[in-house]
Amino acid sequence: MTHHQALTLRYAAASDVGRHRGGNEDSAYATVRLLAVADGMGGHAAGEVASAEAVTALEELDTRLADEDLGDVHLGEELAEAIGVAASRLDERVADDPALTGMGTTVTAMLWDCPRFALGHIGDSRCYQLRGGTLTQLTHDHTMVQALVDQGRLTPELAERHPSRSVLVRALLAGVPAEPDISEHTAEADDVYLLCSDGLTDVVKPPEIQRVLADVVTGAASPDDAVRSLIGLANDGGGPDNITCVLAHVIEED
Repeated sequence: MTHHQALTLRYAAASDVGRHRGGNEDSAYATVRLLAVADGMGGHAAGEVASAEAVTALEELDTRLADEDLGDVHLGEELAEAIGVAASRLDERVADDPALTGMGTTVTAMLWDCPRFALGHIGDSRCYQLRGGTLTQLTHDHTMVQALVDQGRLTPELAERHPSRSVLVRALLAGVPAEPDISEHTAEADDVYLLCSDGLTDVVKPPEIQRVLADVVTGAASPDDAVRSLIGLANDGGGPDNITCVLAHVIEED
């Protein structure tokens, strides 16, 4: 009989303010069970509040599942529920402090029971998968520009340079029901996954991302090295926004 080697994650997370922003409105979270990036928006540091609330709700999910056998857990439902909790927290914060009105955040998160994972996504942060040398974007940007590309009214090349490319059509917002995309996947040994805010992808293009992730597969770079390299590339490219990266390499357990 064939013996299936158990898989686990080596992961790393880092966030950087970039070269032009006064504060960092991104939040990140990483454990062997839950990986997340949230990119907050809203004036008066409200974006920091929004992204932190989203990550806190996901952290609570992670803590609650810590002692459970996840074999019977519906990962997608759990993740969707936690993102819903985050949305209701935003409502509560705005009710307490009207100055926070209009705050919101992207959320891109993976809930793992290796090799299974659920991917939850709202906004324009991204999840990429590198498998066998092929880089695939697993998330779909919830932006006005991406909607125009989907409709065939704008080329992807023009979309990359479009002045309003960061205008979101969907995000986690106070007073709006959460509508994340939820999908379920199965990882393979040596897959590399990257969650990142648009502070990376507005500057660093997929071929460069692929090159950095490939170094993790070959062992030329650790996950920590890779997230630092990606942030360095974004800052070298001008660092116009906060940059957050969470990376996971799927490996066989020793």
